Order: sequence, then structure tokens, then C-alpha cells
Amino acid sequence: MYLKKSMSNGKPYLSFVQGYRKNGKVKQKTIERLGYLEDLEKEYPDPIAHFKQVARERTKNEAPLKMLELNLLAKLPDQAAFRKNLGYSAPKAVYALLGLREYFQNKQRHLKVGYNLNNIFSLLTFNRFLFPSSKKNAFETRDTFFEPFDFSLDDIYRALDHFAAYSNEIQRHLHSRVCGLIGRDNQLGYYDVTNYYFEIPYEDEDEYDENGNMIKKGRKKRGPSKEHRKDPIIQMGLLMDSNGIPMAFNTFSGGESEKRSLIPTIRRVKRDFALERIIVVADRGLNTSDNTAFLSGKNHDDMAGNDGYVYGQSVLGSDKEFKRWVLSQDDYLMDEEEDKDGNTVFFKHKSRVYAKKIQLKGTNGKRALGMEIYQKQMVYYSKKYAKKQKKDRDKAIAKAKELIANPGRYTRATSIGAAGYVNNIKFSKETGEIPDGLLLTLNEARIREEEKYDGYYSIVTSEKRLSDKEILDIYKGLWEIEESFKIIKSEFKARPVYVKKDEHVEAHFLVCFVALVIMRVLEQMLRKKHTVRQIRNSLISYSCSYLEQNYYLFDYRDDVIRSFESVFGFDLGKKIMSQAEIRKILQYKK
Repeated sequence: MYLKKSMSNGKPYLSFVQGYRKNGKVKQKTIERLGYLEDLEKEYPDPIAHFKQVARERTKNEAPLKMLELNLLAKLPDQAAFRKNLGYSAPKAVYALLGLREYFQNKQRHLKVGYNLNNIFSLLTFNRFLFPSSKKNAFETRDTFFEPFDFSLDDIYRALDHFAAYSNEIQRHLHSRVCGLIGRDNQLGYYDVTNYYFEIPYEDEDEYDENGNMIKKGRKKRGPSKEHRKDPIIQMGLLMDSNGIPMAFNTFSGGESEKRSLIPTIRRVKRDFALERIIVVADRGLNTSDNTAFLSGKNHDDMAGNDGYVYGQSVLGSDKEFKRWVLSQDDYLMDEEEDKDGNTVFFKHKSRVYAKKIQLKGTNGKRALGMEIYQKQMVYYSKKYAKKQKKDRDKAIAKAKELIANPGRYTRATSIGAAGYVNNIKFSKETGEIPDGLLLTLNEARIREEEKYDGYYSIVTSEKRLSDKEILDIYKGLWEIEESFKIIKSEFKARPVYVKKDEHVEAHFLVCFVALVIMRVLEQMLRKKHTVRQIRNSLISYSCSYLEQNYYLFDYRDDVIRSFESVFGFDLGKKIMSQAEIRKILQYKK
């Protein structure tokens, strides 16, 4: 760029121009019009000297103007990736901040394999984050990214075995990095379990030793599916912190009770993460005597001390004494809070410290009177929740009445939610259908009993010093883990699980877990200005098309993209970028 002096209306005029070549001829392009010389002399003692210096500085700091020659008649060659995604630069930046590249490089030094572990893991992670699909499809569409992914499909499946072996170690590594990058509240751990189905007709066989003792339970088993499917499932337990960032996960057989997954997970996390104490926050499904005893007492042979719990508790499923206390209007306090829509919601609550006797399993597997614990019990009532419960029950009752009138239209699977309101209902073990000849009637007694407790819900905790409001706020954090499962299932499409080998299944969920960690860290770095769906949609849309001469044309920009610019220092506003500029963005280092 240089300063040009020309004549306009008979008067000297200054402009910035750029020289370029086209068809071998030198041409000029006006970059900026500065104005008439006589007007500029009123602002600058020597306008020509001043703007010559400006031109020199801009030429030094700005990239030169490059004229691209486009052939409008050019045809696209077959099987060529002329459109690429650059939105993955954001999760890749977090991937770098979490030190995953260095982690796999260190592992690579001790392995004699012909493929790059980091390249494979990063492809699977970015693909799961933006374009979730099978491992085969991830390989076939790898040219969507700018990375030089030099490995075969067979290499991917071989690498899955290594990823499975490193699973717990990677979780520990990520925990350490997240603590340094974002920070964690290590005293609160939100835990929940969900399951994922396989589209296969068979279950895994259990393995037994020569004496008939089970040595390994099959992983893919039919069980209580969240989607009410008949397919074999595998279960995943997820532990996260109070910021919604995952801490650890475990997978276990679809035929096992989810209630038994909590203790081994907490044991491992406390050991691997060197945590002295953790308060487990969980839904009522994990509120068992064994879990409560474990968290209430000295629960480790090698680590003394009490952990803690905040559980949801079923009012309907409680004993008579607890129900009488709930319905007694003595000691209730009125309170109010603001809901997510900004509306004031009134509710009442009360609490007590109660000596609760719990029964534990003995060595013979039977329950015996075990121990007495002191726990804080809280009960809440709101009209809003009462209306919701009544609405949900009325819907189930309407379905129950339809079932009674037309039992042949229903099976065990399709009658879920309604069957509990029907007296004398049975199902065939072979077909799941309702046998003919049954006298089906509406369970009026159950309806009347449930109505008494509409609007009431309870929380129990080991944390007796915390106020009712503090306990309620802690428990409300459970929605984050529910959302995390939704992200894994809906956004990252973790189901159905396409791989079958146990090690490959573990690696599959490890990739989903890492993608979730990256997403949650991104949310924190963006101060939760954007939803998960907004982030993914924007990053998917931030793609480009190849022009000529290693230049790419971009056609998307929004608030999310601008947020990434401010966080990472990227310049994502250019309409055209060279491959060198793109490479610089992808080599992000803080």
C-alpha cells in the first residue's frame, strides 16, 4: 500500500492505493480516500509526509491484498472435500488447554504402534462434538477437518483398546487440568445413572469358574431401559461438580441395579483424585440403606472420615411415622423464591434431625438391623408442584381407564405409568400381553392415598448444620446432571452403541465423556452466555469453501463466534482466510 496524489476537480487529492498483478499487468486498487490536500493541510503540518508514514506502517502490519483469479467454469472433481469446518477450533483449543495432546504423546513413547494415538482420539472427540456418528463414518468424513489424519480405520479400532485401558487415568488427568483451568468445588459431587441401548438381539453371557462361581457378568444385558426398549443395555454412572463439569464416569452391566454403582465410583474418585471428603447429591433412586451407611460412616479401609449425602426421598414410599410428620401442619414455615421465569413462588417447609435406623446386608446377603444414623429430614410443599402431580396422575388414570376398557391393546411395555392404577392386572411372561378373563378395576384406594401427598417432596441429608434453603439449593443442582445425560444422548448421539467389544464400548463412552467435559468447560469460559445447542449449531455452521491458491471463503458469523474471538483471541471475522492463517488458529496456545 502507498500514498497516491492525483487531481480531482482541478485540486490535489490524496488516496491510499494497493498495487496488484492481473494477467501479467500491474493494476491499482483504491483502498481508502483521504481527501483534498488543502483540507488535510488544516489538520496536518505536512499531510503528504504524514500519510506516507501511515502507509508504510500499514503495509508493515497488514497482510497484503491478494487478488484471486476465479474460473467461473471450473468443475468440482469427484470425491474432493472442498468444504471444511473450522468451528472445531474452539473444542480443539480446550482440548489443548486440558493437555490431552501431551498426555497421548507421553503414552505413545511406551507403545510400539504405527499410528498416532492423539490423532485418532482427537478425531473421535471433534467428530462426537460436532458431527456424532459411528467410528467408521468419522473416519470416512475426516477430511471435514483441516487436521492431517494419517491412519486407517483398522488403526482406530486397535486404538480403542488403549483408550479403554487409559480410561480411569484420563479421568484423573482431566480432573487435575479442570481444577487448574476453571476450579472445582471438590466437596460436592452430583451422581446419577442412565442407560444406553444396543441394536442387537442378544445379551452377553455371564462367565463362571469351574466351581460355578460368576467371575464376570456380561455387560450388554436387558434391564430397566429408560426408553422402555427391549434391546440389551449398558449403564453409565456420571459424577459431576457443582459447576456442571463432569468429574468421573463408570460403566456397568445393564443387568445390575444402578443402586450398587455409587459406592465403587465414590471409592475410586476419592482415591484417584485425593479427595478427603465428598458430599454426594443424588436422586431418590440411589437413596438406599447401604449407600447411606457408606456415606455416613468410615467408609474406607485406608481413608477414615465421614463423607456426606443429600438425597431426594419419596414421601409415598416412606414409613408411616414419616408420612404422619409430613401431613402434620405443625412447625411449617412460609417462604418464597423466584422461579426460572422470574415469578415469585410461595412454598412452606419444615425440617427435623431424626435418629433413623437402617438395615444393612450381612455376609449372608440378608438384611439385619444395622446402624442408627442422625440425619436432617426436610419436607417442602408448593401449590405449583401439587398441580403438576395431579396433572401427571390424571393423565396416567385416563390411560388406566382406557386399558381397563381395552386390555387387548396394551402390553407390559405400553402400560407403563397406568398399570399401577389397575387392580388385578397381570402380564404374560412370554408375550408381555394381558391375559383374557381378568377382572380389571381402577385402584381407587391408591388414588386417594396419593392425593394426600400432592405438592409434598422431601430431601434427607447428613449435613445437619446447613439450612433448609441451602440444602434445597444444593439439591436443585441435580438438573445439571440430567441435562448432561441429555447432551450425551441427544446432542452427542451416544446411542445406539455401534461397537460390541467391551473395551470398545468403554472407549466409546470415554470419548463421549471427554466431549462433554470440553463442552462444559467452554460454557464456563463463555460465562454461560450461550446454550449447548447454540454453541454446537454455531460451530457446525462455521465452515468454509475452498477458493483458489490455498484460500478459503467463510460465510457464517454470529454472537457465539464473536464470543469465541474474545475468549481465545481468534480473528474469525475475515471473509477470506489463507491456509496459513487457518493453521495459526488451529495451533492455539494460551
